[in-house]
Amino acid sequence: MYQQMIFVNLPVNDLDASKKFFTELGYSIDPRFSDDKAASVVISDSIVAMLLTKPFYATFTKKEIADATTTSEMLLCLSAESREKVDELVDRAIAAGGTASGQAQDHGFMYGRAFDDLDGHTWEVVWMDPAAVQG
Repeated sequence: MYQQMIFVNLPVNDLDASKKFFTELGYSIDPRFSDDKAASVVISDSIVAMLLTKPFYATFTKKEIADATTTSEMLLCLSAESREKVDELVDRAIAAGGTASGQAQDHGFMYGRAFDDLDGHTWEVVWMDPAAVQG
């Protein structure tokens, strides 16, 4: 059965530093789709973050590349299997050089936190109670 995937392409300032950051979060780099201009970060079977040097990223768009440290171009959100996994991933991101983004959001049935990666891209991590999702 076909499984649709998402490939999130992100411009980065320092490819090696970004690769190190994401591997410290527990993700792997797929060498088949990585070189000196890009790194394929495998987040799950259906989610891949493509880290592209800014000059390489610019070959895919005619638009100005946003500076994610001062401009919000998007919010990326990953699900987590528990509240503890939310905290674990965000804490690892901060320990790896990312920064906390905003305050934890606790709505009982849903809990989330966020971090900015080394280039300022905001990653939200959210857990939702499966019973609330089904109802």
